Amino acid sequence: MKSLIIFNDPPYGTERLYNGLRLAHSLIKSEHDVVVFLMGDAVISAKKGQKTPDGYYNAEKMLKRVAAKGKVLLCGTCMDARGIDESEILEGAERSTMDALAKEVETADKTLVF
Repeated sequence: MKSLIIFNDPPYGTERLYNGLRLAHSLIKSEHDVVVFLMGDAVISAKKGQKTPDGYYNAEKMLKRVAAKGKVLLCGTCMDARGIDESEILEGAERSTMDALAKEVETADKTLVF
């Protein structure tokens, strides 16, 4: 089964990204195909070099786990609006488009929005 998970919120300040990525990890363990699409402030989640306090979750590390076995796509327009260049995002994540998101929605068995 293919699951598409769309995130809109920033990586820190709410726990939506954290909980959604926990779900993504569980789905991957259950051998689901997982695509994560980051848009709005969620694109900041894929920025390289995040430093969080000990014991606090790290969005970059959590997304790397998804990218290793699934797909992580970022809204290019949202990246541009926040001044994020492709060289600043984690390995395995890709700049993407709304057209690509539309195709992922068409082919997904389930679409979840956080």
